[in-house]
Amino acid sequence: MIDGVKTKVLKVIADERGFLMEMLRSDDELFERFGQLYITACYPNVVKGWHYHRKQIDHFVCVKGMAKVVLYDSREDSPTKGEINEFFMGEKNPILLKIPRLVMHGFKAIGNESAHIINCPTEVFNYKEPDEFRKPYDTDEIPYNWDIKMG
Repeated sequence: MIDGVKTKVLKVIADERGFLMEMLRSDDELFERFGQLYITACYPNVVKGWHYHRKQIDHFVCVKGMAKVVLYDSREDSPTKGEINEFFMGEKNPILLKIPRLVMHGFKAIGNESAHIINCPTEVFNYKEPDEFRKPYDTDEIPYNWDIKMG
């Protein structure tokens, strides 16, 4: 696992009325601080990536559909520099994924429906000076192919 990346298995509490699923609590070991909360969606066969943040830490939970979230550690001083992690998360695998600062990440909906990801980053989005740095999804700088792995 890339240094600093953490996951939390999410517990779904269901009854005849519906269900409840806690995602991130301030008393969780992996919680650092609250910046804002937002939802992002990705349509089937679309890759949203790559990008990283210098200040914020992300906390992803896929609440609708399934997503393949891919991380790449390009941090020069990291013991896991060059490592890639794939996480298949969503309705069939409810986890929270903590993404450290400076770790490149992107995601893709898998299956035939969009994937909806809730993010609880540690910082608020600064519209004047965004803490978001991008690379194309097919950049040669990251040794990853977003195609489905058949077989």
